[in-house]
Amino acid sequence: MRQAIHHLPVNTRTRGLVEISHEVRAFVREQRIATGLLTLFCRHTSASLLIQENADPSVRRDLERYFEQLAPEDPERYEHDTEGPDDMPAHLRTALTHTQLSIPVEHGNPVLGTWQGIYVFEHRRAAHTRDIVLHLIGE
Repeated sequence: MRQAIHHLPVNTRTRGLVEISHEVRAFVREQRIATGLLTLFCRHTSASLLIQENADPSVRRDLERYFEQLAPEDPERYEHDTEGPDDMPAHLRTALTHTQLSIPVEHGNPVLGTWQGIYVFEHRRAAHTRDIVLHLIGE
């Protein structure tokens, strides 16, 4: 049994989905582990991880609009605003999504469906560099 770990910096420009499938696949291939389990972990409380359709960009736009309605910026609605009016809505969006994903690895590749991509979901308006930890275990 072997293990590998990697910190993947992901630059976001603003609120929305950033696909990282290519970088994740490259990391898994470089490790030469044929069968195992890949864990991704987002080390932030205002960004998250999603597996979502990567063929039709309207899916991503609809998701972004949905979360804007679900947790809107509204200074009258929240007590917490330490980092600005988008701070608490970002925490709510993270609480409703995932900060960790587990993906099986088979034949040296992450096992994803035909239309599935791996995304960092930025919940803040400002640009950030998000640290995504990739941990692969297998043989």
